[in-house]
Amino acid sequence: MELRDYQQSLINKSKVEIIKGKRAICCVLGCGGGKSIIQATIAANANRKGNRVLFLVHRKELCEQITDTFSKCDVDWNLTKVGMVQTFTRHISELDPPDVIITDECHQSTAKSYTKIYDAFPGALKLGFTATPCRLNRGGLDSVYDALVQGVSTRWLIDRGYLADYKHYSIQLADTSGLHSKAGEFVSSEVQELMEGKHIYGETVQNWLRIAKGKKTIVYCSSVTSSKETAEHFIDEGISAAHLDGNTKSEVRADIMQQFRAGNIQVLCNCELFSVGLDVPDCECVILLRPTQSLTLYIQQAMRCMRADKNNPSKIGIIIDHVGNIYRHGFVDDNRNWTLDVKKRKAENLIKIKECPQCFTVYSAEKVACPSCGYECHIIKQTKDKKTVEIDLQEVKRQEDIKNADYKEYQNCKTFSELVEFQKLRKYKFGWVLRKAQELNIDIPKKYYNQLRYIS
Repeated sequence: MELRDYQQSLINKSKVEIIKGKRAICCVLGCGGGKSIIQATIAANANRKGNRVLFLVHRKELCEQITDTFSKCDVDWNLTKVGMVQTFTRHISELDPPDVIITDECHQSTAKSYTKIYDAFPGALKLGFTATPCRLNRGGLDSVYDALVQGVSTRWLIDRGYLADYKHYSIQLADTSGLHSKAGEFVSSEVQELMEGKHIYGETVQNWLRIAKGKKTIVYCSSVTSSKETAEHFIDEGISAAHLDGNTKSEVRADIMQQFRAGNIQVLCNCELFSVGLDVPDCECVILLRPTQSLTLYIQQAMRCMRADKNNPSKIGIIIDHVGNIYRHGFVDDNRNWTLDVKKRKAENLIKIKECPQCFTVYSAEKVACPSCGYECHIIKQTKDKKTVEIDLQEVKRQEDIKNADYKEYQNCKTFSELVEFQKLRKYKFGWVLRKAQELNIDIPKKYYNQLRYIS
């Protein structure tokens, strides 16, 4: 297995830090960038020098996947141990002292189960890998790592075809303003009550039919109950769907996963699964039904549909966000300034915004009307029953995307306000809007009728 140039570059940056005397390095690379092969290459190189490697993961499924990659990279299994941190923590005294400790998903490294292992082997070189070097309510990672090296960005990977591009559709169907937080995350019992007491099951299906019908889809739910009910609603509409959670029997889980990969199951609903480690390149859509304050969880779940598919090189991933996670965390490919330092309270998910369904302008949630076109956006209030409410999801777009779009993109405008937004960002004269509205048979507000004679 050969490394890509950017993967080798990340290894080289790590070597530079080691030469400087750093002994604990956090390596950052976006989801889908190929961290496993980098880790395997490092382990194999360490083995060739006679060094012992201890590789830490937090889920059993990741053990199985990384073991396969390590074998393909000729890792020496006499010098390497791969396992769950929970297991190693219970058997530290039985471990041969490692020369190198590699930690997968190292944003969790501040947890006691990890630090207990690190403290037991203070002389080992520590290398951690993550797409998001931050952890809820645990401060920065500087208590574990003394250097941070960054690989290429998610947008860089998309632009070069290593990841699929995406579209993000969102509307907040559940009002999360009343939720409390514990250890930096929404209280799970409150989230479950909110989502299970909503009308969203049926509406989730209807929006999928409109936006992503026929596409292989993973649905992330807030509870086992909501996952089962969502799957049932898909089935009621004649769509092949299934539910999985951590308590699903292994043989049942394996069978459902095989059917999902084969395409016999089109929609896979789950609770607390598939945020990491699942590689299904032909998955084209994810549905987010779990509000979260975790940037890490949001990115891991949202980007499951963005794996490059060699059988579908023009693939566009679809993110259907029913819980407004994008308004807490931004777009998955936003440029973020990572640091090992403790995050300031000011930077923690305090940005509250709305996205106008008429002209796509993003603005303060405190305002009732859109400042660009005057459209009044209303938050959907919680109801006690589960009746379906007609909601029309809108694609969330950046203004620069409209500004830099191909000229013919104006033909996708559906309303007069959208044409006005396009005209403003492209700095055209207002008469352009009136001409294009006539061309596209879009209704023109009466107050502009007297201007039509000047464009005929």
